[in-house]
Amino acid sequence: MNFDELDKKMRIYETIHDLCVPPEMYIVARIDGRGFTKLTKEKIPFEVPFDVRFRDYMIETTKHLMNCGFKIIYGYTQSDEISLLFYLNDNGFSRKIRKLNSVLAGEASAKFSVLLGQPAAFDCRISELPNPDLVIDYFRWRSEDAHRNSLNAHCYWLLRKSGLSKTEATKKISGISIADKNELLFSHNINYNDLPSWQKRGVGIFYKTVEKEGLNRKTKEKIIYTRNQLHVEYELPQKEQYDHLLDHIIHKDL
Repeated sequence: MNFDELDKKMRIYETIHDLCVPPEMYIVARIDGRGFTKLTKEKIPFEVPFDVRFRDYMIETTKHLMNCGFKIIYGYTQSDEISLLFYLNDNGFSRKIRKLNSVLAGEASAKFSVLLGQPAAFDCRISELPNPDLVIDYFRWRSEDAHRNSLNAHCYWLLRKSGLSKTEATKKISGISIADKNELLFSHNINYNDLPSWQKRGVGIFYKTVEKEGLNRKTKEKIIYTRNQLHVEYELPQKEQYDHLLDHIIHKDL
């Protein structure tokens, strides 16, 4: 059996389960840190519950993913996760789910490891969403998850720093209302509403048109030109205003 025959025979086993996202379906990828609880609590002494260095590593990783060969129009990061919205008609790797998952997880792992200075790994999953309303629902879902996790984290680490054990702190905040959690923080002079927005709602990254100053090579005169560049939004709007932002991003590039 020559090489061409062998290649044709064996490649079937590698591609038999290939699935592709159909045309006109929105692709959203969610990339999650693998084993990051141990990484950030034991191996690296990050500040708890939130650390600016870790936030910036996640932002730089998100920006890298938005510039690694796919047309991605919105990136969102909170905690150790990243969500990416692809341009509706992006056809990278023929929209093969296997390739999207492996390339994005690999790129994220490589970039974050370089920033961190030691190995770190991410996994990836793909959502196929049929309309803009579901895309908006997806990012509202991740935003609400960020808010819930942020409130819990601030309460948990407040109790841990007050001397409670892991079990005691977890038990104390388990099942209590959002109002009671806010009151717990307030009783220790922490107004949750005054905490940085990025801790409560995550960070959005999208392209903005900006004006730049340049020089005309022939006339040597200064000129103003426009270009698209990534904008990092640390204070994302909430609720309906967030919907409007997402809707604008989605339809801007159609």
